[in-house]
Amino acid sequence: EVENLIDLEIDGFPSSSKARNGRYQRSTSDWGYVGDLVEDDDKIGLYSYKVQSTITSRLANTMIQAKMVNNAKRPQPIMFDVQVPKGAFIDNFTMDINGITFTSHIREKSEARKMYAQAKAKGKAAGIVRSNALDMENFQTEVNVPPGMRIQFQLHYHEMIRRKLSSYEHIISVKPGRLAKHMEVDVRIIEPQGLRYVHVPNSLGDHFDGITTISKGEKKAHVSFKPTMAQQRKCPKCSSTAVDGNFVVQYDVNRETTGGELEIFNGYFIHFFAPENLDPLPKNILFVIDVSGSMWGLKMKQTIEAMKAILSELRAADQFSLIDFNHNVRCWRDNLVSATPSQVEDAKKYIQTIHPNGGTNINEALLRATFILNEAKSLGMLDPNSVSMIVLVSDGDPTVGELKLTTIQKNVKQSIKDEFSLFCLGIGFDVDYDFLQRIAIDNRGMAQRIFGNQETSLQMKNFYNQVSTPLLKKIQFNYPQESVSDVTQSSFHNYFGGSEIVVAGKVDTENLQHLESIVTATAANAELVMETLRDVEELDGFMKKDKYADPEFTRKLWAYLTVNQLMAERNAAPTAALKRNITKSILQMSLDHHIVTPFTAMLIENAEKDEIMLADQPKDPRKGCCPGQCTLGLTPNAPNNNKGIPAWANVTAVPVSFMPEQRSPPVSSLSINRVDNDPHFIIHLPKSQRNICFNINSEPGKILNLISDPGTGVVVNGQLVGAKKAENKKLNTYFGKIGFYFKKKGLKVEISTETITLKDGSYAITLSWADTGHIIRKQLLISVKKESNVTITVGEEMSFMVLLHRVWKKHPVNVDFLGIYIPPENQFSPAAHGLIGQFASEPEVSIHHQTPGQAPEKPQAIMEVKGNKFTVTRGVQKDYRTDRVLGTDVLCWFVHNSGKGFIDGHYRDYLVPHLYSFMKKP
Repeated sequence: EVENLIDLEIDGFPSSSKARNGRYQRSTSDWGYVGDLVEDDDKIGLYSYKVQSTITSRLANTMIQAKMVNNAKRPQPIMFDVQVPKGAFIDNFTMDINGITFTSHIREKSEARKMYAQAKAKGKAAGIVRSNALDMENFQTEVNVPPGMRIQFQLHYHEMIRRKLSSYEHIISVKPGRLAKHMEVDVRIIEPQGLRYVHVPNSLGDHFDGITTISKGEKKAHVSFKPTMAQQRKCPKCSSTAVDGNFVVQYDVNRETTGGELEIFNGYFIHFFAPENLDPLPKNILFVIDVSGSMWGLKMKQTIEAMKAILSELRAADQFSLIDFNHNVRCWRDNLVSATPSQVEDAKKYIQTIHPNGGTNINEALLRATFILNEAKSLGMLDPNSVSMIVLVSDGDPTVGELKLTTIQKNVKQSIKDEFSLFCLGIGFDVDYDFLQRIAIDNRGMAQRIFGNQETSLQMKNFYNQVSTPLLKKIQFNYPQESVSDVTQSSFHNYFGGSEIVVAGKVDTENLQHLESIVTATAANAELVMETLRDVEELDGFMKKDKYADPEFTRKLWAYLTVNQLMAERNAAPTAALKRNITKSILQMSLDHHIVTPFTAMLIENAEKDEIMLADQPKDPRKGCCPGQCTLGLTPNAPNNNKGIPAWANVTAVPVSFMPEQRSPPVSSLSINRVDNDPHFIIHLPKSQRNICFNINSEPGKILNLISDPGTGVVVNGQLVGAKKAENKKLNTYFGKIGFYFKKKGLKVEISTETITLKDGSYAITLSWADTGHIIRKQLLISVKKESNVTITVGEEMSFMVLLHRVWKKHPVNVDFLGIYIPPENQFSPAAHGLIGQFASEPEVSIHHQTPGQAPEKPQAIMEVKGNKFTVTRGVQKDYRTDRVLGTDVLCWFVHNSGKGFIDGHYRDYLVPHLYSFMKKP
């Protein structure tokens, strides 16, 4: 809530930033940016955007720094929003606002929350931040900065660079959002094994061709990207930046021994193991493909294309089969068959005939796959040296059969019995990636998320290529027990070509001159024994001479591997007592090594410790923010995974505010317009970052036009239903029925609180809210989530979500009703109108002269829009997407009198005679 957000007292800023009479001046001391910055309309200048990353033996330490200034004459929000790779550990964040420095500390979560609560009680706290564990995470902070003031953000994180497809790939998100006077990405690589090559693909686009410089030595390299302000521009006269994407550095190292490379430094050892020139082991592979209705369209087309290419890459010694599933499970073959040309061709023809429809029975599909592999083993059909695996491709949660995820995980674990591996590929935003990751790690595999777009096929093939060439199995690492301790995972089921196994531990360097390792493994034609011997002081001279090398790289890598291993063990722990013990170990590692995990939180304080913020990561990465308290920290760049909620339908954080709040946060991470309750409209204006709210007070039975777009032929109307009786002499109304008309397709969709009906001329099909399923007709997909929501998807152009609100049937007043949520990406034409459609083209809005209201939490202001001037009130409306019972508070400026002055004409102009009627512009 607004009163929970802190305001830094202006007297706390350096005196140079505040003139007499309470007016602010620009500080002109160190940065030298006055008069030489390019500013957008918001008058925010980006003086410097710097990324420094140093890779020391696969350990990447990355710092992202932004220096900005508010050159406007009014306070306004400045955002620091950077993407952090999934799996990276954030270890430091600082913020400097005109000399006031905020630094971070890691605390046990309950202790941090207690400190936060104490500060909050004194009115000196800024709110809690949550995060999502997706492929990339956003560290996001928004600060309302007084005029003339400058601010510096600086974030530090570290990660281990994994080897995939014979290459290490370091990905840095570079999205400054505006032109920077000074722009720099600086990457240094220090690899004692020696560098085979260093390559920087043109991932930011041809616009920057030739700007990156690479200096490579035997064991070190320096990559520099420093575009001038002119080079950053999208076009010679553009004020927007073309720097918007990932900066990628690829490299590999020299390998002289098959036993791997031992690096010993500062009391720790790291063992990098990546043998080459081995014959691949034969594999027994079952592809399990989700063909439910939600896979319809581009996702299915791309999946078929990828599967045909993957089948072509099977080797003659491999055995395979295919399973496709929706609410039913079908097998192409009931047993494994050899990958002969004729069998592969037949499988391709089978894949081509798949048509997605129906629900999702993941449990039965996986159990069928494990049965086929277990039966083949019991019948002696598998080569003793072969590797068996299942590859699951799915885009959604289970909707048929066993629905409880923990039960599915237990069933699959018991059926696999540690005999083979499960690899999971999650497609799109709706998939429960956290579940796929747990079930894969639980069964000696891995998971990857890809997003359903034009590159889905390529991403699927790249994922398969990571596991398609098993070279070794039953790998065991052995070290002298008297000399080493706290070794991370030392036994592995498989090693795949192009990857790397990393083992770390502590070593007694004071009483040891040499460290020996012995690795045993099963190869295609023999049992291998590989030895490596290293002098414990071999690295000392090299590392200490390099000023860029991280002297703590061995400790950090050991901690990184240990925490990740403990997290995996905790997920698979069979008892609550064991899980508690593992949790204690993770917590202690987090505190000892100053890293944020699900059991710790980051406190951000000023030097006096009288202003405090809390960056918090939940144990359940799919839980959204708590209402009115999300302010700073990790939030997903891809939307989160709440069951049945579309990609665009999730609430984001309310910003940290250091001055009285002037702008509203977006309603969702992609922003959204919605109508819910009796009926409340929230219109998000993305350019000005404001939420504008209004109610429509009409009569039961009336039909309101929400979208009327003659250009695309789309109509959305809502019919009102009244409460059972009036309260306080007012009869509340709600949407009891919503109609969609897609004129160019000839399709009509009617959604009431009882049924969902698709009409195509005389053809009609109806589902009830008690169903979970899909309807597909003329490239229009209707997905129903039982007693929850309906999503309508029209190709790649549009999507809508309708939310069901159930009330107690015997309630004396309330009735069941519907809410509708419409994402901004919908491609309406310029002719679009309606209560929501008219805002597809955002009007210019000015809000000024804010004054206290009758209640402290409801200040008033003057709004000017469309030539009208009127009073608006700051208030809170409800968003029911993540909490359908209590809703989530959304701050907005409320327009009285049924939106008069904000909407075109009068609300009565939006009344239409039928559920599928277009409206005339008022």
